[in-house]
Amino acid sequence: MRISTPRSVLLAGAVAVTLSATALPAAFAAPSPTAVISEVYGGGGNSGASLTRDFVELANAGSAPYDLSGFSVQYLPGAPSAGSLWQVSALTGAVAPGGRYLVAQAAGTGGTVALPTPDATGTVAMSAASGTVALVSGTTPLTCRTAADCAADTRVVDLVGYGSAVVREGSGPATGASATASVARAASLADTDDNAADLSAAAPTPVNAAGETSGGEDPGDPGNPTEPGTVRVHDIQGTTRVSPLDGQAVTGVPGVVTAVRTTGSRGFWIQDTSPDADPRTSEGVLVYTGSAAPTVAVGDSVLVSGTVDEYYPSATTQSVTEITAPRTTVLSKGNALPAPVVLDAASVPRGYVPSAGGGSIDALPLEPAAYALDLYESLEGTRVQASDTRVTGATTSYGEVWVTVEPRQNPTRRGGTLYSSYTDQNTGRIKVMSLDPARPLPVANVGDVLSGTTTGVLDYDSFGGYSLQATALGTRTDRHLKREVTRKQRGGELAVATYNVENLDALDAQDKFDTLAKGVAVNLSAPDIVSLEEIQDDNGAVNDGTVGSEATLKRFTDAIVAAGGPRYAWRYIAPQDGKDGGEPGGNIRNVFLFNPARVSFVDRAGGDATTAVKAVRTRHGVTLSASPGRISPANEAWSDSRKPLVGEFRFHGKPVFVVGNHFTSKGGDQPLHGRYQEPSRSSETKRVQQAAEVNTFVKSLLAVDKSAQVIALGDLNDFAFSPTMSALTASKVLKPLITTLPANEQYSYVYEGNSQTLDHILTSPGIRRLDYDVVHINAEFADQASDHDPQIVRVRTDASGHGHHGHH
Repeated sequence: MRISTPRSVLLAGAVAVTLSATALPAAFAAPSPTAVISEVYGGGGNSGASLTRDFVELANAGSAPYDLSGFSVQYLPGAPSAGSLWQVSALTGAVAPGGRYLVAQAAGTGGTVALPTPDATGTVAMSAASGTVALVSGTTPLTCRTAADCAADTRVVDLVGYGSAVVREGSGPATGASATASVARAASLADTDDNAADLSAAAPTPVNAAGETSGGEDPGDPGNPTEPGTVRVHDIQGTTRVSPLDGQAVTGVPGVVTAVRTTGSRGFWIQDTSPDADPRTSEGVLVYTGSAAPTVAVGDSVLVSGTVDEYYPSATTQSVTEITAPRTTVLSKGNALPAPVVLDAASVPRGYVPSAGGGSIDALPLEPAAYALDLYESLEGTRVQASDTRVTGATTSYGEVWVTVEPRQNPTRRGGTLYSSYTDQNTGRIKVMSLDPARPLPVANVGDVLSGTTTGVLDYDSFGGYSLQATALGTRTDRHLKREVTRKQRGGELAVATYNVENLDALDAQDKFDTLAKGVAVNLSAPDIVSLEEIQDDNGAVNDGTVGSEATLKRFTDAIVAAGGPRYAWRYIAPQDGKDGGEPGGNIRNVFLFNPARVSFVDRAGGDATTAVKAVRTRHGVTLSASPGRISPANEAWSDSRKPLVGEFRFHGKPVFVVGNHFTSKGGDQPLHGRYQEPSRSSETKRVQQAAEVNTFVKSLLAVDKSAQVIALGDLNDFAFSPTMSALTASKVLKPLITTLPANEQYSYVYEGNSQTLDHILTSPGIRRLDYDVVHINAEFADQASDHDPQIVRVRTDASGHGHHGHH
C-alpha cells in the first residue's frame, strides 16, 4: 500500500526557484565516463503518445560492467515546492559495457505500444514537459531542491533536468520534451555536465539490457478481452477498507458505467449488476483515467482491465479503491443502471466509526449495520440517492454543499447540525458535488433544502470524506435565512464584541471592507469595544518587513463611518516581523477598536512586541503595567502564534480589562473521517498551553482585586467542551458565555456541515449582569465576508436594573 502521488499538477502555485547565470553549480559528480542517464521520456500513455509508459534509460560508456546493486533512479518535479519529494525507483543488476538498461515508469491511458521488457520498474508518473531525473548511489530519497544543493550531493552519479526544470546540470535543462518526444544523449554518450548541450529531443527509442526495442504490440498482451475475467468488483473491494488485490493486475472486470467525471481527478465508475450476498463488499469502483478524459458513457456495459490501487488523498485520510491504467472494452450501450441505495435516517446507523485506539481502521472488517463510515465505505463507488435533504453547510467556492440525511440529528435553531461533543458525531452529514459542469450546484445557505431526489455515486476525498458525486440534483428550496441584527446597548451597558475578519489588509477589495463594516455598524449595533482577530499589516502577504496596520485600520474604520457607525479609535501592538504565524508576510495581530464617545482607553507606556504585561497593585485597585500590553510574549506557548492583547478601558469611571485572543489553529489534526480512529488532535497541546498563560494572567488581576471586571474573548480555535476551555477557565476565574445560550444556538462557525464554536467571550466573576448574543451573519451563508460569526456581550455596570442572559 502506498500514498499515491497527488494528482493535480502538484505545483500549481509552487514558487519557481531561479539561479543567477553567474552562480552555476559545481559539476555533478564530475562528468561520468561510465554510467549515464541516456534517455528520459515522461509522455508515456499521454494523449497523442504511441508508447504506453514513461521510462528512463541508462547507458554505460565504460569498458567494464557497471553494477547497479543498491542504486536507484529518482524523480523530482520541474518546479519543486517545499513539499515536493524525490520519488525513488530501486535498481538491481548491472549495465554491460556499451549497453543499455531500461527503467519503466508509470503507465497512462493513452498509447498502444508497450516498452520492451524493462530491467526495472517504478511507479513514478513523470511529467511529459518538465522534470528532473537522477541516477543515485543508494535508495534513500535525495533532499536537494536546487541545482546547487544537488550538485553538492555526492550520491548523485548523473542528473538530467528537462523542460523548464529548476534542478539541472550546466547552463540549462534539456529542451523539447513532450508527449511524443524524449530527450536523449548523442550516440557517443558524451557527458559534459550541461544538460542543454548533451541531450536533444526526438521520438523516444527505449532499449533494454537485452538490446530489444519497442516493436509494435507487446506479444504478451492478450489485447482487450471480450469475455469477463474471473475477478468481480466485489472481489476488488473486499470486506475491509483496503482491497485484497491492491497492486495486482485484473483483466476483464465487468460492470455498467454509472457516472463519468471529466474534470479534476478524471475517470468513471462501474457497478456490477450481479451483486454478491455480502453487505460489506461494495459493487462499485472508480476507474481512474488520469489526464485522459474518459471515452465511455453512462449506460455502457464494459470490461475493464488494469491495476488495482488504494489511493490515499493524504497521509491521514482513508483511501479510495480504484482501477488504474485501464484498458476498457465497451460491449453494449444504453443499459439500465442498478437502483440507487437510499441514504436516510432509517438506513444510516447512529454509530460513527469503530475505534482502533488511535491506530488505523484500514484492516478492520466493515460493520455497515453498526457504523456510518463503514456503511459509506461498503457503498464506495456505488449509486446512492438522498431525498429532501436539509443544507447544513452553505455552498462553497469549490462547488460543494453539505447536507444531512438525518434531519433530526442535533438540529440548530437556524437549520444546521450542531457539533456537540467528540463522542457524538453527526452521522447524517454528507457532501454533495455535481458531476455535470453544465449543472453546477445551486447556491444554498444553511437551512435551505435540496428538494426531490439527488442521485449519484459515493466517492471519498480528503476535504470532508464521503461525498455524493451527483448525476441528478434536487432543486433548492429557499428557506430565506436572514442575517441577524443584535439590539443596541443601553446607556448603562458596555457592549464588547469579538470579530475574526479573515486576513483583512489594506490591499483587500473595498467590498470586503464595506461588508465587514456593515457587520460592525448595523448587525452588531456599533459596540463600544470590538476586539478584532486577523488584522494584517498594511501590505498583507507582501513579505518586506512591514508590520504596521495603520492603513488597514484607517480603511476599516472609515468604512464603519460610511456604514452609519461611530468613528472608532484603535490600539494594537505590532508583532515582530514573521513571529506570529498566519499567512507568511501578513503579520497577523489582535486589535482593539473603541468608540471614544462611550468608553476611554487608558494608555500606559511600555507595551511592545516582547514585553510581558503585569498586574500592578495601586491605591485605586489593580492596573496594568502597560496598556496596551501583551501576555507573556516570550513564552514558548506563543512561538509562531498570535499573542494576546490586553487593554485597560474606563466606562462610567470604572476600569474594565479586555483580553483579545487568537489561539493557534487546528491545522494538523487528523480528520474526523480519516483512517486513524479516534483521530489525534495534535494542535491541542499548544492551545492548552496558551489557555493556561491567559488563565494565569487573569488570576494575577483577580489576586489584586477579586471583583476586577475582565472580559477575555476572541477566536480560541477550540470547542466549549475542549481541554483548551478547561485550561482557560481553571479555578472558575472565567465563565464561557457560549454555554449560557440554548444548546441549539451554541455555535459561531460551520465546518464540513457541523455548526460549532471556535469563537468565545468569557467574563470574570466580578461581572454579574450581562446579556450575550452570537450574531449570525457569515458562517451559514454562501456569501460571507468572514468565515466566523461575531459575538457580543453587554455588561451592566450601573447600580440600577437587572441584566439577564438570553438571545435577542
